Amino acid sequence: MDNPFNLTDLLRDNIKNLVPYSSARDEFKGEASILIDANENAFGSPLDHNYNRYPDPLQHLVKDKLSHIKGVPAANMFLGNGSDEAIDILFRAFCRPGVDNVILVPPTYGMYEVSANINDVAFKKVNLTKEYQLDLDGIQEAVDAQTKLIFICSPNNPTGNAINRKDIELILNNFHGIVVVDEAYINFSQTRSFTQELAEYPNLVVLQTLSKAWGLAALRLGMAFASKEIIEVFNKIKPPYNINQATQDIVLEALDKVDQVNAWIKETVAERELLVKELVKIGYVQYITPSDANFILVRMDNPRGLYTYLVQHGIIVRDRSKVELCEGCLRITVGTPEENKILLEKMTAFAG
Repeated sequence: MDNPFNLTDLLRDNIKNLVPYSSARDEFKGEASILIDANENAFGSPLDHNYNRYPDPLQHLVKDKLSHIKGVPAANMFLGNGSDEAIDILFRAFCRPGVDNVILVPPTYGMYEVSANINDVAFKKVNLTKEYQLDLDGIQEAVDAQTKLIFICSPNNPTGNAINRKDIELILNNFHGIVVVDEAYINFSQTRSFTQELAEYPNLVVLQTLSKAWGLAALRLGMAFASKEIIEVFNKIKPPYNINQATQDIVLEALDKVDQVNAWIKETVAERELLVKELVKIGYVQYITPSDANFILVRMDNPRGLYTYLVQHGIIVRDRSKVELCEGCLRITVGTPEENKILLEKMTAFAG
């Protein structure tokens, strides 16, 4: 069905009228031998590599390389200081503080709620079902005229499972606001990315990251994929130089090593399945949620006791036992074969 989505109607008035800051590197395009326009230190920097010049504000080289890998035009891409920057911009662009609201579907990534609170935007929680899928009736009832964003994490954090694709498509077709599909863990899943559906859904924003499969968490580079019109809104709001030059340089080098990343993904998925196979043999383990991510959610007897025991042995997992619908659960990231072996040994010893 055709969704009567209107971006202009959805934007906050102050963002419609916003004149973005124009940096020196925005105003000049091309090559030059003498750059004396941006008040930089002309002598260099006290490092082996000169970082005295401001970085490309729109990260063209990185986006071009990502475009070939992701199969998405650079014009449909925003790069942020982690996905958290993209999440924050979504609130600032579309949600009027104290007036509008967003819908969250717990258990889910906690930063959506934190960002809502920071921006003074109300949020409505519509819990996932016991199978960790969308409650479509509940979402429909929660939507009102002031609902601007719906956040869906798939594969979901902290449960690990992918959300039913047809359910997400149903929301995209019927919700007049922005649907944000967070695919931070998509590389570990057999489900198809929604980045290939941007032309079909003008109200779709897809979030991804280089922090997980690509192993670049320390560099803090997140990606948002959307229509050109929405990406223009992102670029209008973001700080002028939100991705530093060191990050851009290192990411460009990393993006040449797709084969290495694919090998790690394959090994991670294999280790995930091995971990599940061995964990179900432990007597106090009750249930393991089928995972499409690089972690597993394990329901067990005495999760807090095990958590404390593992900490005492230098092993840190995530205690999710107090999170709604995750009672009795620990979230365990898939480690290296050696790390997983040690984990299993300690968990078996705890059973004794």
